[in-house]
Amino acid sequence: MTWGSSTVIFDAARTAALELLSPPFRAVFFKTLGLTLLALVALWLGLTSLVDWLALPWLHALLPGMPSWAGWLGGIIAAIALAFGMALLIAPVTAIVAGLFLDDVAEVVERTDYPDDRPGRAMPALRSLGLSMRFLGVVILGNIVALLLLLVPGINIAAFFIVNGYLLGREFFEFAAMRFRPEAEARALRRHYAGTVFLAGLVISAFLAVPLLNLVTPLFAAAMMVHLHKAISARASRL
Repeated sequence: MTWGSSTVIFDAARTAALELLSPPFRAVFFKTLGLTLLALVALWLGLTSLVDWLALPWLHALLPGMPSWAGWLGGIIAAIALAFGMALLIAPVTAIVAGLFLDDVAEVVERTDYPDDRPGRAMPALRSLGLSMRFLGVVILGNIVALLLLLVPGINIAAFFIVNGYLLGREFFEFAAMRFRPEAEARALRRHYAGTVFLAGLVISAFLAVPLLNLVTPLFAAAMMVHLHKAISARASRL
């Protein structure tokens, strides 16, 4: 991180954020956002129906003579629990939907900002699906670990940024790099610039922590890491 990595990361993040609503990105942006919102609404309706079907009959059976206020209180507690569960599910749902369009984002960035460079290779459908599922697993694992660490005094919210910064930085950088390199070479490059990639991952995790912006975090992360990979590749070629 001695070659002005903070400036490179800032430039990549700023450019990616500005590009999200630019005309070339709008089709992918609104398609991803719409499908994510539909998936979250369907998930909410499914979870509330499941609670009504399973929890309420069980509660009435356990407390047959419970007063009306108890049912009302139970409904409030269930709604709070569902809202909390949905907050935890936003990142995984977004990961699933946006994972389908990461190559589209990368292609737009490469075509718009690097027209003279060799274009990257879109991954085969099965490989792309595998990476999307791996990214989903990483997001779920990262948030479970961060949630557990939140209970440890002295760590608290920093755990969310550290865990997600490492995992998101690693996965998205390797995605961008594998459009141009074999998987083993992409991983080696990421390890060589591990500090820079981690700092970039912290920026992504900060984006993920903002309500509403977290719905498009994968698109921002993919665009940002394409720019970062281009900058790192340029430096590596000079060396």
